[in-house]
Amino acid sequence: MKNSEKKIRAAKFSIVTALSLAVMKFTVGILTGSMAVLSSAIDSMLDILMSGVNFLAIRQAEQPADENHPYGHGKFETMATLIQSLVIGGSGVWILIESVRRLAAGAAPTGLGSGIAVLAFSVICSWAISRYLLKVAKETDSSALAADSLHFSMDVYTNLALLAGVTAMAFFRLYWIDAVLSMLVACYILYEALKLIRLSLREVLDEQLPEPLRKQVEFIIKQHCGKKYNFHNLRTRKAGSHKLIDFHLTVCKKLTVAEAHQLTDKLEHEIANAVQGADITIHVEPCTFDNCNEEDCGGCRR
Repeated sequence: MKNSEKKIRAAKFSIVTALSLAVMKFTVGILTGSMAVLSSAIDSMLDILMSGVNFLAIRQAEQPADENHPYGHGKFETMATLIQSLVIGGSGVWILIESVRRLAAGAAPTGLGSGIAVLAFSVICSWAISRYLLKVAKETDSSALAADSLHFSMDVYTNLALLAGVTAMAFFRLYWIDAVLSMLVACYILYEALKLIRLSLREVLDEQLPEPLRKQVEFIIKQHCGKKYNFHNLRTRKAGSHKLIDFHLTVCKKLTVAEAHQLTDKLEHEIANAVQGADITIHVEPCTFDNCNEEDCGGCRR
């Protein structure tokens, strides 16, 4: 199965799961009046929104390059990640404000047994879908699916905390825990939103690829240097799951165009095999030595 098909299928599955959980949580949250359950329901509604954004962004990002987008559409995934982070952050602020209001008012939830059941079920579902999304994100190097996986992973921990709190309320009637736990969930959501904003801005601002990946590209190029070839101006950046790599390759000026082309083709093939989703551009330059000798070209010592 192609990477694009894997990503789209994962995004669809994420939408269906989030929708099912949101409906259950909202129903129980409204019936019980528990802010903890309602905050979890809002989080699931965000999962639906984010999964929907991911689905549209991934489908668009996988479109081939065209006249208006010669570098492809990979930044659609990046923008989806940025949108997710902003919406997640906004939801965290709302939950925090509403929790403070309810704590001040002394609101007490009722019928907490159903809340315990739905939160326990949500923990299991969120854990399963987060593992699946993370697996597909790693296989396809999708930042949007990685963000979606992170959001479902957040649900696991937040729902566990909420489950413990609702259980304590049910058995010990400590109703203030409901608002306090919701505030803690809100703070955690804001923290994760800031992490996502930072991740997406790195791609928007064309930050270079991680150093280990860059070193890997350098190693592949250096294997072909020796006495005749050298490289400089290596630049890397990321757009969604696409990695854009370009550099200048200095070759013996007595090479034919066909020989230089054969060398660049080989380099592009090896880098593409080592770096998933790589788009490589190589600018060939002749050495500048007047006494260039094909058998011992000094171009590599520039």
